[in-house]
Amino acid sequence: MDAFGHVNNVVFLRYLEEARIDFMFRLAPGEGSESFTGGSVVARHEIDYKLPLVHRHEPVLIESWVTRIGAASLTIRYEVKDEATEDRPETVYVRAETVVVPYNLAAGRPRRITAEERHFLEEYLDEPRSEAIAA
Repeated sequence: MDAFGHVNNVVFLRYLEEARIDFMFRLAPGEGSESFTGGSVVARHEIDYKLPLVHRHEPVLIESWVTRIGAASLTIRYEVKDEATEDRPETVYVRAETVVVPYNLAAGRPRRITAEERHFLEEYLDEPRSEAIAA
């Protein structure tokens, strides 16, 4: 939380990191895949802060999906939001994008996405939403 009672910018990066780790290192191995267990690095982040998120006890939803799978990188997009209810419309606090590169920790260099990883990622591939990242 910052001096104004809002969630600080760097905290949003941590939220995105938690969502990405959950996706790549818990969900993939949980499905019986060894995907991404060798490591990965973030090559790029882009974040659009739409509305301030004030401190509260209720959790916030982080929706994430894959928008691009390259030979040696992938792009994950996110929305940090509250879903619509009967009382209020959907509220989006942050839209973001991360480029992730699989990394061979032992060799100390990037590596290609394996066929198994590509197969896993394709299950979460969705069209980029035009409003996800402002041009």
